[in-house]
Amino acid sequence: MRLSIAFAVAALALSTVVPAHAADDPIAARQALMKKNGAAAKVAVDLMKGATPYDPAKAAAAMKDIADDMTVFVTLFPEGSDKGDTAASPAIWTDMAGFKALADKTIADATAAGTAAAGGLESFKTAFAAVGGDCQSCHEKDRLKK
Repeated sequence: MRLSIAFAVAALALSTVVPAHAADDPIAARQALMKKNGAAAKVAVDLMKGATPYDPAKAAAAMKDIADDMTVFVTLFPEGSDKGDTAASPAIWTDMAGFKALADKTIADATAAGTAAAGGLESFKTAFAAVGGDCQSCHEKDRLKK
């Protein structure tokens, strides 16, 4: 029980860190959000690989984190935030509609994977494949290689 409370407090702390400095430094905010997103993806991968025993609640929570993160992520690209220590591709600003469409697809796919988690590991793996594909597509199109 204490461990669950500690995880809940940590998750709440992370969720308040990103929006708190987003207006001041959108680059740092989106980098922090992608690290958080990466941690959620790692939870999912560990569950699928058996590194962590499969738990549908953990799988669903990881997918909710990804969906929630992507909802915020697309708001963190104001004009001028293409300069500085960023791996964001200029394609984001020249095709914001395409960028947002891919984020919307990721949100929908992560939500579907979260729902599929209750159906068992194989159901979750199948649904998560779409999320992984979305992440790869975005990284290929909208992220500069550093």
